[in-house]
Amino acid sequence: MHISTVRLVDRWLGLPVCVALTVARRVHDLGRRRAPARPRRIAFIKLAEQGSTVLACSAIRRAVELVGRDQVFFVVFEENRFILDVMGLIPVDNVVSIPAHGALATVRGAVVALWRLRRLEVDVVIDLEFFARSSAALAYLCGATSRVGFHAFGEGGPYRGDLMTHRLLFNPHLHTAQTFRLMVDALEVPPARLPTFDLPLPAADDRPPPFVAEPHEARSVQTLLGAGDDDAPLVLLNPNCSDLLPLRAWPAERYVELARRLLARDPRIRIAMTGSPAERVQVEELARGVGSDRCISVAGRTTLRELLVAYTLADVLVTNDSGPAHFATLTPVDVVTLFGPEHPGLFAARSPRNHVLWEGVPCSPCVSAYNNRTSPCRDNVCLQRVNVDQVLAIVVDVLERRRPRRRQALRSLGHPG
Repeated sequence: MHISTVRLVDRWLGLPVCVALTVARRVHDLGRRRAPARPRRIAFIKLAEQGSTVLACSAIRRAVELVGRDQVFFVVFEENRFILDVMGLIPVDNVVSIPAHGALATVRGAVVALWRLRRLEVDVVIDLEFFARSSAALAYLCGATSRVGFHAFGEGGPYRGDLMTHRLLFNPHLHTAQTFRLMVDALEVPPARLPTFDLPLPAADDRPPPFVAEPHEARSVQTLLGAGDDDAPLVLLNPNCSDLLPLRAWPAERYVELARRLLARDPRIRIAMTGSPAERVQVEELARGVGSDRCISVAGRTTLRELLVAYTLADVLVTNDSGPAHFATLTPVDVVTLFGPEHPGLFAARSPRNHVLWEGVPCSPCVSAYNNRTSPCRDNVCLQRVNVDQVLAIVVDVLERRRPRRRQALRSLGHPG
């Protein structure tokens, strides 16, 4: 389902549903003053954006500490469950997936997910979506007695009813990883005291579990990338981003210029452009525009697992602010992430190998949780201000520092390096 369709459904259907459920909740809660019990089973809801799921590592680990690994569940759109399975923080069977390839399939999948959560008697649900109405409705309908999520106090965000027992203010000055962790920590605070929150601010800089490629996977992807057995540098370029926010894309022609200049600097370097199946034609055109057989496109030709394998083989990934920057934190690759309409202080990947470029023009950031990450902007000058010289300088520096590491990685794959 296209993101614009999801937003329309969330607005025009989600709003009356949340109003109706709020009335139902108030009638149901009349005269009830149930003290929160110690949680037994915790479910997270984060339907979209696999990159944000990586940022939930600290929150998931804290939930596991509270109730045990087997008692933590995660509700997600089917197409976005991959990163959860790879990270392995919870059992694969504890991922409750909802198909998103059509309205009827999505509704049916949501009903099945709710039925399962109610049968499991999940008593805590944590809504990691910022102000989505659909996730608030799911949180209420799953039957959990404790529901943690953001509330629109006054005009502090889009209205989505009054369905949470633990109502939180969204703080736009905290990194998303910290925000997610605090949502679990909120279980330690009496609901009547919220949104006042005086617990220590968590670092929430937990590294995700490392991804380890099997030798046969590495050799297969190495062939696909056209990488040799020597220590020639390998650079990956991700010129597109999800349809959630097209404004996050650096001008495509600058990826072409960056590739040409890298190839001119080093006659051994190889470049591969990545992307989703929907981006295949566009990315292939960009790769052809570079005009070198040392630059190829693998967009639409890899699974997500093979993409992670490619990150283990590469020296550096240059990407727009999107999921791949976060996926890469599971691997040893260095990442250059280009930020524009969103703030890296909130959404940058939590890795010392993540090199952020953000110009901070006066109109940036222009999207936030408060406006459902939409923007009136039609001309992303924030990213146009990032020039090729800036990106090239970081990539060249990374390649120089990584040369000994690349030789060692090749030896581990059985190559003489």
